[in-house]
Amino acid sequence: MKFTFKHFNDLSTEELYAILQIRAEVFVVEQNCVYNDIDDFDKDAVHQFIKKYGKIVAYSRLLKAGSRFPDCSIGRVIVKKSERGKGFGKRMMEEAKDFMMEEWNATIIKISAQKYLQKFYEELEFEVITKEYLEDGIPHFGMMYKTIKR
Repeated sequence: MKFTFKHFNDLSTEELYAILQIRAEVFVVEQNCVYNDIDDFDKDAVHQFIKKYGKIVAYSRLLKAGSRFPDCSIGRVIVKKSERGKGFGKRMMEEAKDFMMEEWNATIIKISAQKYLQKFYEELEFEVITKEYLEDGIPHFGMMYKTIKR
């Protein structure tokens, strides 16, 4: 299982299309959430994904400190429904944290986590740092991971 990390300008047209497709499939259709998924943060992001049989099955968007928030952040975390429970999500988050520490010297990584995934992120050493709030009509928590310098 090898994840790919690409800056926006390095994505092929096919990869960008597949990323937007899986994001719409999960966030808009599966979660029945109407929101503006395509934003200018994609242009500043590193896009992390894994392909299986030529299709993207897991994805996240990594942002440097100062891009959207004062600290590095991970967002748009997705594992295709048919691939859940196979370890893709955990592995993706671990590799995302490692990438941010190695490439960007991250010391803090923040996420906006859907409430039902709180335990999943706590198992990855993220801690709740906000009260519950609604984002696009879905309960969320702000969570933070403090990196360990190696």
